[in-house]
Amino acid sequence: MRFVLLHSPLLGPLTWQAVAEDLRGRGAHAETPAWPPLSQVGGDFYRTLATELAGTVDAAGREPVLLVAHSGAGALIPALAAALSAPVAATILVDAILPHPGQCWLDTAPPGLRQDLTLGSQGGELPSWDGWWPPGALARLVPDDDLRRDLLAELGPLPLAYFEEIAPPGGLAGPGAYLQLSGAYEDQAQAARGLGWPARRLQLNHLSPLTASRVVAASIFDLGQALNEAPHG
Repeated sequence: MRFVLLHSPLLGPLTWQAVAEDLRGRGAHAETPAWPPLSQVGGDFYRTLATELAGTVDAAGREPVLLVAHSGAGALIPALAAALSAPVAATILVDAILPHPGQCWLDTAPPGLRQDLTLGSQGGELPSWDGWWPPGALARLVPDDDLRRDLLAELGPLPLAYFEEIAPPGGLAGPGAYLQLSGAYEDQAQAARGLGWPARRLQLNHLSPLTASRVVAASIFDLGQALNEAPHG
């Protein structure tokens, strides 16, 4: 199986590197391509991000891919699938938001977060993702100082325009599954079940691909095998 592990565009590819190593140890092919930094995208975010990342994935091979999306990467799946030359065999969402065609990211956020982000923007920029958390919260999720430092090194200011851009048409096509890591994504997991997708729950946290990579990788591998073996008509 060829797993393409997609990090949130608010974070960096470090999110998936330990999981990718574990998947390779299980005999799978695993890639951790990076989205272009949002701060370097001038506009038309969904198309630009999808086109650039599709070029990276296609350059690595044209065999079918199993897309694994974490957090905000879930919303980019339809645009990416349309831009890829490699066929998409299946999708696994991991504590990820579902696509929201016709809406912007802010439309889907909890009202309190939406208000905080809008009021906190400066000159069209939002603080980096770590600035969205209360003091000490990130350290509790990623207690290892070195790992947390490496995570923070991949972050940067975020353009408000990305969160205000209306997502293009398109939903989730083909077989898929949902892996829930935290309670915050219960609604998204339920929505995936509504699509007929199997959903699995691990009692972990949103950044567990970093801190519990073996457990997360095992679930992704098992789900990938099940999707690969299921009859698709």
